[in-house]
Amino acid sequence: MSNSRLILHGFLFSVGVIVYIVLVSTIMRQGEVLFGKMQNFWGPVGFLMLFTLSAAVVGLLVFGRAGYLFLNGLKREGIKQAFYTIGWIFIETVVVLALLAII
Repeated sequence: MSNSRLILHGFLFSVGVIVYIVLVSTIMRQGEVLFGKMQNFWGPVGFLMLFTLSAAVVGLLVFGRAGYLFLNGLKREGIKQAFYTIGWIFIETVVVLALLAII
């Protein structure tokens, strides 16, 4: 498998992570409008459930294909895929933080 294909997949998975983060951030920001005022018990339960789901979704986006490649004998490609995806997320994080610093 070529490096350019791994890099492209890493970029696409990192964009998926960003889209998911924006979606979850929007839900969290509009939480009171969408769900109303939550009682002391259900607010933390809802937050922890969303946090757990987010960890699973982002983990799958970052390590799903990499793990698949690794377990199917393409160990080097699997490791590269994980690092390319994490690298893209790093670059996108720096860009977002730089934009926030400017605003």
